[in-house]
Amino acid sequence: MMFPLTRNALRRFKIRSIQQIRQSHEKHSPDFHDKYGNTVLASGSAFCVVAWVFTATQIGIEWNLSPVGRVTPEEWNDK
Repeated sequence: MMFPLTRNALRRFKIRSIQQIRQSHEKHSPDFHDKYGNTVLASGSAFCVVAWVFTATQIGIEWNLSPVGRVTPEEWNDK
C-alpha cells in the first residue's frame, strides 16, 4: 500500500520506454562537436603541453630537484 503523497509524486513522472529514450538521443545530422571535437581537443592538449614545456625549460626557474653535490655537511659541535 502506497502513501497518497508518494503515489501522486510517482504519477507526475513520465515513464518513457527505452525505445523512446533511444530515439530521442539519436542525432539526425553531425553537429560541430562531431566534426571538430577531436581536433579541438588535440590542439588544446598540444598547446597546453607546449606551454608547460616552455615554462619549465625557458624562463629560468631553479627547480632544486636534488641537493646531492650542493650540500656539504658541517662538523658537529658538542658545546
